[in-house]
Amino acid sequence: MQAQILAPAAVLVLWSIVMLFWMAGTRLPAISKAGSGLGDAKPGGRGQDLEGVIPDSINWKAHNYAHLMEQPTIFYATIAILAIMGAGAIDVTLAWVYVALRIVHSIWQATVNKVSIRFLIFVTSTIALLVLAVRAVMVTLFADPGVL
Repeated sequence: MQAQILAPAAVLVLWSIVMLFWMAGTRLPAISKAGSGLGDAKPGGRGQDLEGVIPDSINWKAHNYAHLMEQPTIFYATIAILAIMGAGAIDVTLAWVYVALRIVHSIWQATVNKVSIRFLIFVTSTIALLVLAVRAVMVTLFADPGVL
């Protein structure tokens, strides 16, 4: 099961890169349309500086990309622990559930962005991650050192 548990993590990495390109592909034209190019940006400028400058719907992709750099870091660590310790079928299933929900969350936030629905998707994915994290604690805390 070690290889199978790594596949959802690899897919989420790839999805994060897709979101990066989606963000750049919509943001860069919006920045140009707003009348300033990247060369005109003030030194030390950050993505937050574009709030109120370009349309909110363009910034949603950037917000989601930032989200993909936050909670999923816990997912990656959890997956690594389960891969090392030996993941079960339930772990693989929960990992795919988490990834599928994060992708749905991304698409929803980047397009519709109705917060009540987005929050429900987020909470559901977090529950899947919570169960994975508890399982990671269990397989490490109760591991038989004589077997390893």
